[in-house]
Amino acid sequence: MPFNLKQARAAIQRLANPAKAKFQQGFFKTRAGEYAEGDIFLGLTVPQTRAIAKDCRGLSLDDLAVLLSSKFHEERLLALHVLVHQFERADDAAQKAIYDFYLEHRAGINNWDLVDTSAPRIVGGYLLKGPRTILHKLAKSKSLWDRRIAIVATWWLIRARDYDDCLQLCETLINDKHDLIHKACGWMLREVGKKDVATLKRFLAIYKDKLPRTALRYAIERFEPEERKAYLSRES
Repeated sequence: MPFNLKQARAAIQRLANPAKAKFQQGFFKTRAGEYAEGDIFLGLTVPQTRAIAKDCRGLSLDDLAVLLSSKFHEERLLALHVLVHQFERADDAAQKAIYDFYLEHRAGINNWDLVDTSAPRIVGGYLLKGPRTILHKLAKSKSLWDRRIAIVATWWLIRARDYDDCLQLCETLINDKHDLIHKACGWMLREVGKKDVATLKRFLAIYKDKLPRTALRYAIERFEPEERKAYLSRES
């Protein structure tokens, strides 16, 4: 039987694991002054949350809005798993509604796993069909999570061998102060390299000396050891 909202929340609470939650609170940087300050974990694993999501695929957007406003991380993650499933099976009109809903409720998408679970498929997937102005707007946001949504969403464009927005955003974000953005840019550049290493190397020829070291390390992860060494010495 499909779960309603009350049953979905009860299913999450039944699997709460205080010991695991304590570890997650540290791993996801939830202490005062850290990037996910105040986020509260219940201690579920991702596979457990995904399993619950299979019984929640019929939840309405109103129900998912409740979950996305929850103080509990796993309830927000559950909502995003359901949204991704619904988006991938929706017609064009329903996909637009889900995309709009996602952007309107992105205040609840406020940790890196929440962004990475959802932004490529929903934001990137929707923008395969149209202009990407929103990505460049989000990349200039004061919100760390808006900026991460912008760059990580390009993964779905990269999969379609459409690299321009990723490269432009990596240039926009090149002086970003946050390590989570450095990692995301490097990750997306590495994805470009998987599809078209020549395009990645042309970008690196211009920006290798300006890229944050973390971004560069991620970008060249698949290169041969000697080539990586040359890039990291900034002498390539």
